[in-house]
Amino acid sequence: MNFSLITWQSGLIWAFIILILVVLIILIVNIKIVPQAHAYVIERFGSYRETWTTGLHVKLPFIEVVAKKLTLMEQVADFEPQPVITKDNVRIQIDTVVFYQITDCKLYAYGVTNPIFAIENLTATTLRNIIGELDLDQTLTSRDVINTRMRSILDEATDPWGIKVNRVELKNIIPPKEIQDAMEKQMKAERERREAILRAEGEKNSAILVAEGKKRSMILEAEADKEAAILRADALRESKIRESDGEAKAIIAIQQATAKGIEMINKAAPSDSVIKIRSLEALVKLADGQSTKIIIPSDIQGLAGIITSATEIAKQ
Repeated sequence: MNFSLITWQSGLIWAFIILILVVLIILIVNIKIVPQAHAYVIERFGSYRETWTTGLHVKLPFIEVVAKKLTLMEQVADFEPQPVITKDNVRIQIDTVVFYQITDCKLYAYGVTNPIFAIENLTATTLRNIIGELDLDQTLTSRDVINTRMRSILDEATDPWGIKVNRVELKNIIPPKEIQDAMEKQMKAERERREAILRAEGEKNSAILVAEGKKRSMILEAEADKEAAILRADALRESKIRESDGEAKAIIAIQQATAKGIEMINKAAPSDSVIKIRSLEALVKLADGQSTKIIIPSDIQGLAGIITSATEIAKQ
């Protein structure tokens, strides 16, 4: 009896321990930690219960389940090239890249069966509609316009799915091979035309610069000649001024000397006899000159008197 009782008690203890371990395991399994920028969609008995955000959460075992684990970060969907036809009936391949973000976890989980597949098909149909309104040249040069229109249309269409389309980019636009060859030839011809234009403009600018250089050189030479002539004229004028000043000074000196001589003569008060002798000497010098005509003073009749006076003076 005692052994059976001990065995029964030991089994009960072990059962209790196992039960506690099972409960702990169940609790641990149902403790969930949601990482940053993530969200869990919780269902109870198969219907939406709530959305868990970042932090520690505990769900009811066997009653609640994590239906979806979603990331709230911006995601990138790179789709395969889609065949589209332009307005001028050119078949091209375009692959797109869509940047989107989940804004409503409930709508994302239950709004559409496969959100990425739905976005891909919506992108393809929207792209065909937009490209069908443009020709090839407009398609190749209007990427920004196409991106903006696609982003607006996709964002509006995906709003009921809890998705926010932030940006749409055309990754590659691949025209047919013959179109590529024609475009390369056109680009080559355009480059050659630009090269010819640049060469002609260079030669034109060079000729203009040479002509302007010659013109400038001639202008500088003319200005140099003008300045040299002005300097020569100034030098000649200054020389003449200096000569005039010298002549004026010489004349003034002669006049001063003459005035001084007259003054001295006046101070000496010469007699009539001296004056007459000076007149005779002047007449003699005049007669010895190169002149062929001699002017005789009107008082030549007094010449004998002058000679007599001179003889007496000499005697004295």
